[in-house]
Amino acid sequence: MLSGASDGFDPALHAELARLEAGNFWFRARNRLIAWAVRRYFPEAKTLLEIGCGTGYVLSALAVALPHAQLSASEVHADALPYAADRVPGAAFFQMDARALPFESEFDVVGAFDVIEHIDVDTEVLREMHRAAAPGGGVLITVPQHPFLWSAFDVHSHHVRRYTAAELRDKVTAAGFDIVRMTSFVSLLLPLMLASRLIKRTSPENHDPLAELRVSGWRNAALEAVMAAERGLIRLGASFPAGGSLLLVARRGG
Repeated sequence: MLSGASDGFDPALHAELARLEAGNFWFRARNRLIAWAVRRYFPEAKTLLEIGCGTGYVLSALAVALPHAQLSASEVHADALPYAADRVPGAAFFQMDARALPFESEFDVVGAFDVIEHIDVDTEVLREMHRAAAPGGGVLITVPQHPFLWSAFDVHSHHVRRYTAAELRDKVTAAGFDIVRMTSFVSLLLPLMLASRLIKRTSPENHDPLAELRVSGWRNAALEAVMAAERGLIRLGASFPAGGSLLLVARRGG
């Protein structure tokens, strides 16, 4: 069975998600952080595989960040792939199980952006990412952080877990990677995020799984400005110990 193929995600949401991503402060800020990280740590990358590409929003940023790289992407939900292909027509796309990647030492970079928290056996996926990475290559990973932030949003997003920094570090190193950089992000907004999650801890049965992504107007602009300031500090070398998410960069070990 394809990992996630029956996880309850409604394929009808892909069209709405694709529309929301480009305007939402969090998606925009995360894209800029990922694009900076791949240029900073893998500037010579010629091949890149994104696992769980969804509607292709992150992949579109990677295409700009690495204009000469051959991009490949996988997604368990076939319904999302046409949106991704429209965004990055030059990439190669596959529907596949992240627990059994058909690649061996092939990619300079393997990325998984808010993906492995959806999978029960995340350790298997990390081992497959190690196998797919070329010697000298590595991985970029983002995940949601802090179990205490668990809320209805995680339930309706079909998350299995939110990570602690120690858990992610241990699982990535156990898979054979050497960690190069690890930092929290959505850190300056953490108090606001915590307050929002506490208020919404109990969700009505008719909860809209995309409601939290509908932020518009001056609020959206203000939140994006805060995350831009945070990204500037990360680029200068700051590593935040707490935040709504984690960014990890690692290279393949022996």
